Formats: sequence, C-alpha cells, structure tokens
Amino acid sequence: MRVAIYGRVSTIGKGQDAENQARLLREYCSDNNFEIVAEITENISGGKKADERKGMKELFSLCHRKKVDMVLFFALDRLSRRGVRDTLDILSYFDGCGVKWHSYSEPYLSTACGGVFSEALISILAALAKQEKQRISERVTAALAKKKAQGVKLGRPVTADKEKVIELRNNGLSLAAIAKELNISKSRVFQLCN
Repeated sequence: MRVAIYGRVSTIGKGQDAENQARLLREYCSDNNFEIVAEITENISGGKKADERKGMKELFSLCHRKKVDMVLFFALDRLSRRGVRDTLDILSYFDGCGVKWHSYSEPYLSTACGGVFSEALISILAALAKQEKQRISERVTAALAKKKAQGVKLGRPVTADKEKVIELRNNGLSLAAIAKELNISKSRVFQLCN
C-alpha cells in the first residue's frame, strides 16, 4: 500500500517536533510493509484553513492524482483544529479520492482497518454538523418572529398596485408604457394583468 504520512505541529520548540510524529509513522509503515511515497510535515497552526496550509494542499494533490492509497496521520487534531466541519471536509476529500485514512494514535478512527466504528463516529460528527445547521435555522426564525412582533413588515416588498396596473391597461396604455410609468418590469405588468 502506498502511503503519505502527514505530521503537523503548531510551534517550534516547547517540546513539539514534527519529527517525533514522523518517526512513529515511519515505524508503523515499516511494521505493516507499507511503502511511504510522501512524507509531509508542517509547522503551522491547525486553526488555519486547509487551503492556507502548503503541506495540506500538497497532500490533497497527491490524493487527487491517485499517487497514494492511504493517508497516515498522528492524530485527528493534527489534520485540523477548526472544528467538526473542517475535519469532516478533509476526511471526505480523502474518501472522495478513493484514499483510505488512518489515525496512528486513535486506531479506531480509520477507513484502512475496516473501520465500522469510524463510520459510526463520522456519522455522529455529521449529525452534529446537521444539528448546528438546525440551530442556525431556529435562530433565524426567532429573529424574524421578534421583528414581526416589533411591527416590521416581512416578506417581499410590494412592487406595484394591481388595481393601478389594470386601470392604466384599461385606459389603453401598453405593457411597456405601464412598466415605465410605475417603474416596474414588463413581466410584472403582464403578471398583474393576467
């Protein structure tokens, strides 16, 4: 199996060294007779977006070009610290390229080992993302209800008075003339006349 190993640390010094991760990942590959085709290590914050990280872009390129069969990383938080959605996006990208992935320190998070548990975990994470979307919808609904209670008129603005359009049409004005007179589109005039 062709493997790309990925390691990341946020700071240099303070006991952090991407080489520590890389060494353990190399040993894992050796123990499993995996061929390391790329070794990517970064010294960058996991809070950065994937497309802002040179190493992650390189990893995505390898996956897209089918140069690797599996991505091996030290821990899920090495991929991203931007939350569930970004982490799922990264894992989904690997999946979409047909590339397996495996977390060294969290072996239950793996598509490389059959990963029934990882599929369940990803489903839970996806459900959490969906729940967040529902929360946003609830907040919008609550804000609209508040505006309505304050007397703010909601919905599309009234663009023309139907009776005025019909009156002008009955007076012999063309659709274009009515549209110009009322500063609305000809299609809106046509809708109101019919």
